This record gives sequence, C-alpha cells and structure tokens, in this order.
Amino acid sequence: MELTNIESIRDKKIIEHYGLVMGATVRARNIVSDLMAMMVNMFGGEVIGYTELLKEARKEATERMLLQASELGANAIVNIRFSTASIKSGTAEILVYGTAVKVEEA
Repeated sequence: MELTNIESIRDKKIIEHYGLVMGATVRARNIVSDLMAMMVNMFGGEVIGYTELLKEARKEATERMLLQASELGANAIVNIRFSTASIKSGTAEILVYGTAVKVEEA
C-alpha cells in the first residue's frame, strides 16, 4: 500500500477513488510517564514516555486506516492527515485519515 500526504503518487495514475478512510485510537498516560514528566518540568528536556506513547498511537491508527483501505480494494491512500485531540485529562485521541484510491500498477 502506497501512502502519501499529497494528492497524487508520482508517475502513477489514479484509476479509482474509494473515498475517505480513517483510523483512530485513544490512549491514556500512565503513572511512570507522569512521574517522568514532572521531573522533566523541573529540569527541562523531552518527555520520552509521552513521545513513545504518541508514536505507538500514530502507528496503531495508521494500521487501522490501512486495513479499512485494503478492505475496499485500494492499493494507495492519498492526502493523509493526522489529528490529535484531548478527550479528557490524561487521554488523547489520534486520528489519521485520507482518500483510498487504486493506482495503476507499475
């Protein structure tokens, strides 16, 4: 499956549009990340636990979007975007969405 954040795939023609596909996950912080964040607030630096949490969430949401697109028969997704929102204190939603398409095979 080819993925891109632009509206086309270089040197390939889109031959079918399947429409919007998306994947989402909601993740909660954990006590270890919260403790590390408090220390980082005092001394400065990156909160690695939160960075890893968001990285895993983006990967999971992307996998869900890929599954939806492949079920439609797509072999590519164009115009991919990510969105993050706070659901409530300590939780975040990661949403990824794009347009499922079929492109000519090389």
